[in-house]
Amino acid sequence: MKRREFITLLGAAAAWPLAVRAQPSAKVWHIGVLSPGMSGQSPALQAFRQGLRDAGYIEGQNLAILWKFGEDSVGRLTILAGEIVGSKVDVIFAVNTSAALAAKSATSTIPIVVTRVSDPVRTGLVASLSHPGGNITGLTTISEELEGKRLELVREALPQLIRVAVLWNAANPGHAMNVKEMETAAPQLGLQVFAIGIKRADELPTAIESAVNAQAGALFAIDDLVISSYQSQILELTRKVRLPVISQFRDFTVAGGLMAYGPNNDEMFRRAALFIDKIFKGTKPTDLPVQAPTKFELVINLKTAKALGLEVPPTLLARADEVIE
Repeated sequence: MKRREFITLLGAAAAWPLAVRAQPSAKVWHIGVLSPGMSGQSPALQAFRQGLRDAGYIEGQNLAILWKFGEDSVGRLTILAGEIVGSKVDVIFAVNTSAALAAKSATSTIPIVVTRVSDPVRTGLVASLSHPGGNITGLTTISEELEGKRLELVREALPQLIRVAVLWNAANPGHAMNVKEMETAAPQLGLQVFAIGIKRADELPTAIESAVNAQAGALFAIDDLVISSYQSQILELTRKVRLPVISQFRDFTVAGGLMAYGPNNDEMFRRAALFIDKIFKGTKPTDLPVQAPTKFELVINLKTAKALGLEVPPTLLARADEVIE
């Protein structure tokens, strides 16, 4: 073996925990996780790890996970994807559309499982949901198909609403489709959409100020992992100006938002682990259809509504899967 090849292999091996490398007798599966978020401690990623454990994969025994986080910098994802590919993983788990596109650009051979992607067909990740083709499969949030429904619920919760501000990650191509869908659905409900795209946390004060200046009566946060990482700042800023926050996933509502409607986030991440299990057992990604969510939940924070002086219609409360009081 040439010296340069030896050094390359040694460097790749150094990325994995010593506890895993110390067990040569058992097959050790390697997963590279690519996320635009900040850390692996989010409830969704913990649900993913639990899904792996339920399938029989134990970190430090027969499983090693290489975590790569963009830390809110989508531009870093391509570099991180290359690092994962260079580490000789068995599968890549890409969280959201931006991470999935970065992983796709880095490899056409290593299986890629995705989740929280808005529309994998329109973004070019797969050929179709039923026949993905290539090396990518996983789960879609079908978010853009739900935007009209979300606006209907916002209209029902806030009958006097005229304009809704939409806060989105301008670096996430999936969000652009979400915004377009909202802009299409809004006029049919007598609503106007004021879109605010941001890429960094320091843009939040100006973003919220612009929503207030536009006389928005609510803020819809399209909460991918980047926007979610700004959750506390968003809720603090909107609380000061008494602007109710609507979101896709329950985490925002539990933390102080008004309402959320969308897939069960933790469930999607647990299901992603099942895709990886099937791939480890020999199934090719092209033979695993992309799946849509199986559970949607409406969560309403009645405590927040009261603090804002809002009265949520009883008919809407009756349909909620969870009411926080």
